[in-house]
Amino acid sequence: MRVLLADDQPALRSAVRLLLEQEPEISIVGEASDAASLIMRAAELRPDLLLLDWELPGLKTTGSAHHVINSLYASCPAMQIIVLSGRPEAGRHALAVGAGAFVSKADPPERLLAALRQVQIRNR
Repeated sequence: MRVLLADDQPALRSAVRLLLEQEPEISIVGEASDAASLIMRAAELRPDLLLLDWELPGLKTTGSAHHVINSLYASCPAMQIIVLSGRPEAGRHALAVGAGAFVSKADPPERLLAALRQVQIRNR
């Protein structure tokens, strides 16, 4: 599974990268630190999965989150999106606008891995 990481915090991207590099079926294909670079990187790399920080700079100002997610799906129709946020209450909104799953940044790493496995099952 080809994964694109989108988060403005380099330390978080690094930690997630280290976690996911331990998984044999996962390959990190790129990173983005804001919404504009995310849209370009997704179209260029065509990942299977996007790990999207719900507070990514520009996500709300580039247009509505719903519009950005629709744009991402338009360029990568088979891509799955898992939204990450430090605010657990953001999960309901993220799922309502089209995210496939939500994981709180406060959750243990096993929760993210479980969400990834669910996405892998759906992609088969």
